[in-house]
Amino acid sequence: MIKKRVLCCSVVLSVMILSKLYSTPNSTSKKDPIRKVLLEQVEKKKKAIALSPEKQKEAYYRSVRFANKRVPLHRPAVERKFERYLTNFSFRKQQTYSLHKKAERHLPEIAKILASYGIPEDFKYVPLVESDMNPQITSHKGAGGYWQFMPATARLYGLKVNGSVDERKDLIKSTHAAARYLKSLYKEFNDWTLVAAAYNVGGGSLKSSIRRQGTSDYYNLRLNNETGSYVYKLVSMKQVIENPHKHGYKRYGETADKYQHINEQNLL
Repeated sequence: MIKKRVLCCSVVLSVMILSKLYSTPNSTSKKDPIRKVLLEQVEKKKKAIALSPEKQKEAYYRSVRFANKRVPLHRPAVERKFERYLTNFSFRKQQTYSLHKKAERHLPEIAKILASYGIPEDFKYVPLVESDMNPQITSHKGAGGYWQFMPATARLYGLKVNGSVDERKDLIKSTHAAARYLKSLYKEFNDWTLVAAAYNVGGGSLKSSIRRQGTSDYYNLRLNNETGSYVYKLVSMKQVIENPHKHGYKRYGETADKYQHINEQNLL
């Protein structure tokens, strides 16, 4: 912090010196070597500030959104929670490219279906978080398939689930069902962040929490651990898929990441 203040003060001082030296009509020409050196020093110091890790992080965090809504990472508690899950999904922690391989294979088709229902594209990450794109996974409560539908919910939104057929394991059919379910949740909550939370915990349970606590801000609600971390997981998954190089996935980072500030180096 002290070093950063000294650097900023140095830039300001240099600018003030230049202003004093060259603010009068009788100032020397632009070829003046002293002026040239001072200008170069000012530019170097400006660039150093722009490229500092603190400034890079600040610019990147301002870009983080879920369903076109900015995630309030300026709140310390939100920032800490986001960074925890972002670290969990980083290459340093995963040590595999399986997330990106699955995303490359399945997400374009999922995004296309969601778009046809008017669902924000960021919901395409739900199957990666819910089932790791493994349709054979079944939770201890009985949720199954790509989108981890409970049998009753799956049937309600048009899927066959019985002793011989389980359409929760069909990516296309289950994604259409998920889109219909998400759309119905949006009619209830009129907020896509709350829709994501309701997808995890159920609309009725989320409404009770909102009514009891007197706030509809997901980031202020006190929810069970799974639901309270759910949006953070989706946002973190989005970041590592869209910005692979930044989070250590060098093989998928040969081209520029989706977020790349003009003066920024990758974080990892």
